[in-house]
Amino acid sequence: MQGKLLFKGQAAPKGAAAGANTKDNNRMEEETKTEELNNNLLPWVEKYRPNKIEEVSYQEEVIKSLQGVLLSGNLPHLILHGPPGTGKTSSILAFAKQLYGPTFYKERILELNASDDRGIQIVRDKIKKFAQQVVSKNPDKSFKCPNFKIIILDEADSMTTEAQSALRRIIEDTSSTTRFCIICNYITKIIEPLGSRCVKFRFKPIPLEAQITKLEEICKTEDIEYEKEALEKLIKISNGDLRKSVNLLQSASTLYEKDIKVEVIEEISGSIPDNQVQKLYKLLIGKDFDKLKEGVKQFLYQGYSPDQLLYQFSEYIISSKDFNEVKKARILEKIALADKGLNERADSELQILNMFSSCLSVLQNPDTDLKKK
Repeated sequence: MQGKLLFKGQAAPKGAAAGANTKDNNRMEEETKTEELNNNLLPWVEKYRPNKIEEVSYQEEVIKSLQGVLLSGNLPHLILHGPPGTGKTSSILAFAKQLYGPTFYKERILELNASDDRGIQIVRDKIKKFAQQVVSKNPDKSFKCPNFKIIILDEADSMTTEAQSALRRIIEDTSSTTRFCIICNYITKIIEPLGSRCVKFRFKPIPLEAQITKLEEICKTEDIEYEKEALEKLIKISNGDLRKSVNLLQSASTLYEKDIKVEVIEEISGSIPDNQVQKLYKLLIGKDFDKLKEGVKQFLYQGYSPDQLLYQFSEYIISSKDFNEVKKARILEKIALADKGLNERADSELQILNMFSSCLSVLQNPDTDLKKK
């Protein structure tokens, strides 16, 4: 049966219009469900990543400066430096989303992880070509969207000196069309000629209170039961790295059915229980080498990480009141040598045994009994 033709100005039948609206509503509902499902499958680090710079935790000075740039649209070249997990990458991505809007965000941002793409060839090819491209004018007046692109170089302290030197020239030649945001953990590994061309923002380690507030928000959203002591333990293990804290929280929630306790955090984080470290410490100050050797072997046979042992044992030594500062310094020196050996892939059991025997020699040496004047 042949369908009826509609002439210009003629209204569609009510049944047809209702059917079209129903299809549109069903399609929108399906898209919404798909989006919610995708969000639920995301790692929490991405799911709770800030979409606005106001949502970045604790870094007030940086947020205030970037808000000023949003108003003026005048962005200098940037270096964001500070410890891992403090919001460096999240801040610049959230800023770019607000600056360009959803239409131009993907077109005008090039994000590279310099720990992978760190050679001079990447700088000459990929970065230089993108930097030289001229951008179109912004038709969407609801966003500032200035006529330049942003290249984000994450973990730029892994770049070779030659690559950084080549980047210096590109920054100068393409400053009319491109802004660079260099992200690093160690500002000292960025060459001075590159650093002098950028405005530096330092990201501070996120303190305990700010991290607990963020983790409690996530726990409330995800319906997680938790002990506050467990969150404090998690933050201590993460050492100020909020990204690591969120990842550990998700792991604990997944494996232990949304019930977060101190024992759970110790189990999934690879952290060594305090009583195990204390046991080795008591064997050390007991100054009996045979017992100490046997205790170290039993400890290593339980499968704990030697690197984690060095970290926790050094903290125990620093806070100890059983011996003076000179002995503490000598023991920490032995721990540092063991850490160097482990980093160079030496046998872990030999390194740990050598460290404890060297520490025992320090305690037995009367020359280190000097009192601090």
